[in-house]
Amino acid sequence: MAPEARIKAALTNCATALCAGAVALSSFSLGAEAARRHHHSRIASEIAAPPPRALPYPQLALPLEIPGAQYLPLAWSDVAGWSDDDHLAAYRAFRASCKSIAAPQPQVIEPKAIGGSLKEPCRIAKSLDLSDASKAKAFFERHFSPLRISRLGEADGFVTGYYEPVLDGSRVQTDVYNVPVYRRPSNLFVRGFKQDAPSLPNNGPVYRKIGRRKLVPYYDRGEIEDGAIAGRGLEICWLKDPTDLLFAQIQGSARIKFDDGSTIRLNYDAYNGYPYTAVGRILIERGIIPKQDMSMQKIREWMTQNPDGAKELRRQNRSYIFFRQVNLSDKDEAVGAQGIPLTAGRSIAVDKSLHVYGTPFFIEGELPIDSEKSRTPFHRLMIAQDTGSAIIGPARADLYFGAGQEAGRVSGRLRHNMHFVMLVPKSLDPVARGTRLPLPDPRPSAKIAKLFPQTAPVSGQNAGAGQAAKSSDAAKAGAAASTVSQARDATVVVANPVPLPEPRPIIKPVREQRKHVRRRTSPQ
Repeated sequence: MAPEARIKAALTNCATALCAGAVALSSFSLGAEAARRHHHSRIASEIAAPPPRALPYPQLALPLEIPGAQYLPLAWSDVAGWSDDDHLAAYRAFRASCKSIAAPQPQVIEPKAIGGSLKEPCRIAKSLDLSDASKAKAFFERHFSPLRISRLGEADGFVTGYYEPVLDGSRVQTDVYNVPVYRRPSNLFVRGFKQDAPSLPNNGPVYRKIGRRKLVPYYDRGEIEDGAIAGRGLEICWLKDPTDLLFAQIQGSARIKFDDGSTIRLNYDAYNGYPYTAVGRILIERGIIPKQDMSMQKIREWMTQNPDGAKELRRQNRSYIFFRQVNLSDKDEAVGAQGIPLTAGRSIAVDKSLHVYGTPFFIEGELPIDSEKSRTPFHRLMIAQDTGSAIIGPARADLYFGAGQEAGRVSGRLRHNMHFVMLVPKSLDPVARGTRLPLPDPRPSAKIAKLFPQTAPVSGQNAGAGQAAKSSDAAKAGAAASTVSQARDATVVVANPVPLPEPRPIIKPVREQRKHVRRRTSPQ
């Protein structure tokens, strides 16, 4: 073989060997890295993760927290008109609510402010059949604390009135009685509730179920008045005037008197899912009735004189109420949302999303009780036993005045600001609850204090510390720290705050200049 060929072959073999060596080294490197990672992951998995550090104190709920509300604790002597009320009447209404509060219920966490704290006052009231107003007053003062409450940023609450209308009706449709009163339709559906549930919420979306799966919003007032659910056997009875039906729906209950002298009682059962729109507010905005003259009677008079305008006005309120017939005698009051008969002059409807049924509220101010222009002092302890879709806010109430025309006249002219005092069970008193809070951790021991060598000067060094301080404030702080230390423990001094470490200096990297090596080239 020629010398050039042998040299070429040798170079080729060397290159092949070098490539094989590089591949082997890279394979070894990758294998070693994989083994190293596997080893560390195995060790990390064997080392148990440290348990999460428990907080030193449990997360305790605030004694009282009502969204969107402001409240102020009061003394009973600060509650205007408190001593002038008939507390026995309020006690009887409260005791009636206790029947529902004390009834066995599923263990559900109550998110509202008062929650289940009313059970203890109810347990005591159950054993007290009081017949004296002074003893009833003492009962509320002993087991409750007064709390002024209002909407955030406002000084007063707001009240309206409601009653139970007594209307003429017929069991069958006639030329005179041709306005149907409907019971709850079977195709009305609320998510999370069975269609035949005895109680449905009075807010939130409501659907119409088509087939087995399809859900669409339920019919509004205009569609129902046009006959969307007519002819399905849902008619409980028939009324003369659609305005009578509108006001019965606003009140949530009604007594229907028939020509034969019999009477049936109707109560709220469900609604169609649309928010309530006050027709009186629309008349005010349109300039038809001045705000200062607005009342239920004024609305009814305008609707009677303007039947076409009344139809359009009713449909502005797309909300529609369905009723159920209840077994009550003429002597019984209407049943509220709590499920007990209301008490005229003592029951109120409140915002159920914020308050609990059975809560006492003392409402104080002036109302036109005697006449439209009167300013009758009103200071009365009321019990929350009902609700309504238009009752929204922490200091908002609808006062129940009973049944009939006179009750309708009084309640129809109420739209007034009033002072609200909520009676809170003593178990929610912040002072009483504070006695059950856990104590703070004990003082750090001397061993812990030794870990911090920086100490405040003892008494003999106070002057020197003051002179070394940069300002008089620093000197006063040092002297105070030393005095506290001597008073507590003569051998252990107070450690000053540990200073933060100096920030790491910012060092810009110096870019090294490359050295250029000039290579000598041999001449060809």
